[in-house]
Amino acid sequence: MARILLAALVALLLVVCPCHARPAPHQTSKLAAKETAAVDGITAIYNFGDSLSDTGNLLREGGATGMLQHTTSIPYGSAIGGATGRCSDGYLMIDFLAKYLGLPLLSPYLDKGADFTHGVNFAVAGATALDAAALASRGVSVPHTNSSLAVQLQRFKDFMRATTRSPQEVREELARSLVMVGEIGGNDYNYAFSENRPAAGGAHNLYNLGRVATGVVEAVALVPDVVRSITGAARELLDMGAARVVIPGNFPLGCVPSYMAAANETDPAAYDANGCLAALNLFSQMHNVLLQQGIRELRRSYPGATVAYADYFYAYVRMLRDAGEAGFDEGARTRACCGAGGGAYNVDMDRMCGAPGTSVCARPDERISWDGVHLTQHAYRVMTDLLYHKGFASPAPVEFQRP
Repeated sequence: MARILLAALVALLLVVCPCHARPAPHQTSKLAAKETAAVDGITAIYNFGDSLSDTGNLLREGGATGMLQHTTSIPYGSAIGGATGRCSDGYLMIDFLAKYLGLPLLSPYLDKGADFTHGVNFAVAGATALDAAALASRGVSVPHTNSSLAVQLQRFKDFMRATTRSPQEVREELARSLVMVGEIGGNDYNYAFSENRPAAGGAHNLYNLGRVATGVVEAVALVPDVVRSITGAARELLDMGAARVVIPGNFPLGCVPSYMAAANETDPAAYDANGCLAALNLFSQMHNVLLQQGIRELRRSYPGATVAYADYFYAYVRMLRDAGEAGFDEGARTRACCGAGGGAYNVDMDRMCGAPGTSVCARPDERISWDGVHLTQHAYRVMTDLLYHKGFASPAPVEFQRP
């Protein structure tokens, strides 16, 4: 079955695009914690997305349920003194990016007492690129939040309307800002796969194989609309005056411990050279290839703006390959630090990090995965370095001074 799904995804990928350019090889390095002055004229960040960059909006919505219900309390945030709504043991990529730009950490939009002088974070954990109604029409339910990308974009417009006096003033504000449109869209696929999750035990019977195949088909069908939603939001922001926009691609889902544990695949042919599920990675690349096509169209339409593609896929793969050099335990590259179930992945989707019976590894900084879905603070730091100092975000949205 794995080979059948792999062949199908290869065929679909080739129909979409016959090639995908890899960035030049780079080496990872630990980042200095020292703050710098504001960089390259950027005075603010406006961020849209999901749990990869939410700094506290879902916490304030009060909608943390299911696998996200424990993300708003310890052990989440244990590396930074307590839970803040960040889905990690500490800081996220958006936090490290703000630090590198010499800006304060980005406050969540729903923190009404926050200082938004240097930008706003609209991201909400569990958010989707498509709205709940569009997903429901395809048989996909949204369990955590209705704060889709369209809702976040409307909140941005409301914020700008309340804090500026004219469209020209909005353009002036955006001209000196960095706008992050995602990562978002991963949850659309997560929920489609989840709707067709194999029955407990993961037995490779016809029923479970049929459910897996249905999940793949439903997720593949979502890709064009998800990509249109992301590029459509970016287009609106560019129309409003955004001069520097970063649009991240999807992670390699086949390397994510929660997916690997759920697949419970024993056929060696199902895995690639990095030990990841090849079919799921091809699915991620299908999204990324279409997204890059959309980004190229945006560049043609807005030649005066910088529209960067942040290659989360290959940055993550590079982090896996250089795990030891980056300070990670090479023997636990795909093993969650916080979770239950033991085994190769330490993931039990019915007992996510923070639930009774789960535990935290002794040295989170030596793990890439925090809870089987999200990364550790150290992994987010390495990813940020790869993206903004090592060329995995291209063209470079920020010109950092070389040391």
